[in-house]
Amino acid sequence: MELHQRGFIVLPNLVPAWRAGHLARAYDVAVASASGDDVRTGRTTTRVTDFVNRGAEFDDVYVSPSLLGACSSIIGGPFKLSSLHARTLWPGHEVQELHVDVRRDSADWPLVGFILMIDEFRPDNGATRFVPGSHHRSDAPDNVLADPRADYEGQVLACGPAGSLLIFHGSTWHGYTANTSDRPRRSLQGAFIPRDGRASTDFATRMRPETRACLSPVARYVLHL
Repeated sequence: MELHQRGFIVLPNLVPAWRAGHLARAYDVAVASASGDDVRTGRTTTRVTDFVNRGAEFDDVYVSPSLLGACSSIIGGPFKLSSLHARTLWPGHEVQELHVDVRRDSADWPLVGFILMIDEFRPDNGATRFVPGSHHRSDAPDNVLADPRADYEGQVLACGPAGSLLIFHGSTWHGYTANTSDRPRRSLQGAFIPRDGRASTDFATRMRPETRACLSPVARYVLHL
């Protein structure tokens, strides 16, 4: 299986083009209406937390059969959603350091990360780079690389059209590349962890009544409600 061997996989056009456009519009509305501690703006990106509660348009993202199948295969036991947030990479910013999302000695390992491409991921707009097979290593980039921002031999860019889903093992070395285009690059990102791990977002506490009323049994399970 490619995901186990390489540590990541891109599922092109998982969301049809017509729906991808609808998601992009809903994304912009949700990001613009977010406020307070839910919005984190850094040097290169803006992140908005908890897209479980930001509209029914996003309900299908974290219960995709392909994504849940990957979680079952990698985590190998009960799991839950840890996070689901928007991340906009602004134009003109540099490459991110290679890193891992979880170390092997963490209670949240193994972690399954995913990125839904709201915009097309291209070499010029910050597509995420991966080092294939690096999830089998016991070390992390910041421990062994002199410059984690530098190109790494054998790295691969995870490109795809809008609506594609990127799934990866959280211990795979990765990081976004420089956005040299003149436009922001938008995505929805999240992670699944073992059910007894510590989630980044407490969805039960934040759950809106209107959101809870619409949840499917599968959604209730992955949200640990």
